[in-house]
Amino acid sequence: MRAVPLVCGPVEFRGALDLETTRVGVMPRRLPAWTMEQYQDPSVYGATLMPSGVRLVFRTDARELEFEVLTSTGQLESDLYPRPTGMLELVVDGVLAGRRKAPVGNVLRMAGPGATQRLIPGEPGTVRFTGLPGGMKNVELWLPQQTPTELVALRADGEVLAPLPDGRRRWVHHGSSISHCIEADGPTGTWPVVAAALGGVEVINLSQAGNALLDPYVARTIRDMPADLISLKTGINIVSLTAFRSRTFGPAVHGFLDTIRDGHPDTPLLLMSPVSCPALEESPGPTTTGPDGKITALGDPGEVATGALTLTVVRAELARIVAARKAHDPHLHYLDGRELLGPDEVSDLADGLHPTASAYRRMGKRFAAHVFADDGPFG
Repeated sequence: MRAVPLVCGPVEFRGALDLETTRVGVMPRRLPAWTMEQYQDPSVYGATLMPSGVRLVFRTDARELEFEVLTSTGQLESDLYPRPTGMLELVVDGVLAGRRKAPVGNVLRMAGPGATQRLIPGEPGTVRFTGLPGGMKNVELWLPQQTPTELVALRADGEVLAPLPDGRRRWVHHGSSISHCIEADGPTGTWPVVAAALGGVEVINLSQAGNALLDPYVARTIRDMPADLISLKTGINIVSLTAFRSRTFGPAVHGFLDTIRDGHPDTPLLLMSPVSCPALEESPGPTTTGPDGKITALGDPGEVATGALTLTVVRAELARIVAARKAHDPHLHYLDGRELLGPDEVSDLADGLHPTASAYRRMGKRFAAHVFADDGPFG
């Protein structure tokens, strides 16, 4: 087995916009480094370290590959074991060739959500993929979508070369936890990755669990990066965190779109509203989690008349914005999120908010059918 450099070598990190050099290796991040000084909440940094859609890409004739990684996962003081670290998945010539559980490394223990964390340092672990087909092949190692993962080493028993351009269109997507897909059964099971595979495109997933709040630094990031297709899924975090009122929500959406259009004036751009979420359809946030583990809304529906937002209000406003802008922006499109997961499927929301792994895969297939069809926005 020979060591392969992870930086300044043949391996490409795709889906990451920054690589942090750590004590043991490199840590991919899904927003550029310049955005860090603008984070209002530390959860943004944590979400960008969760490598949803991040993969190592290269060509090789190796029959065996080793990846040394150091994960960082959480654990409540009341729990016996750390949270699941997720899966590392190897894709060879576009086909899933192997899955390995990501080893437990660093553990952040905390008394409860938002409490002070205590770091229990861990050691890197090695995952091995053997019995790969002979000959030169295209290889992608997909990192677990829910677990920050430092890449320490790559070893191969054959030659490793840089990937060749494949000519696929580049789709940039931004959304909430429902696009981050922590609950998916693996990194290739998130709905954006499922949809991208069916649509024959390369996806860059900038979704941030709990933090899809129309932050200007995200709009500027999308404005400045190469993109053939762009989609934005917004609304659920805005309602659940009571981030806007009706007076401020519309202008914030317009401003986000205007910034993106400064860099991509004619790129197909899809604005998506939230999937179904019974607790917030007619009631404003904020939300809390009840004894049954499901979210519930704490807001007063009577305040909608004075500007409080619900999912019903948000969907109507997003549809209105797209209709108003269509006259001068014919490449702007709207998709009601309930086309991906509707009110008759809320049993697939285990906590009343987040879809199950099977529901995420179904959402990816439906997105592809609606959006990548010949007559669809990305057709």
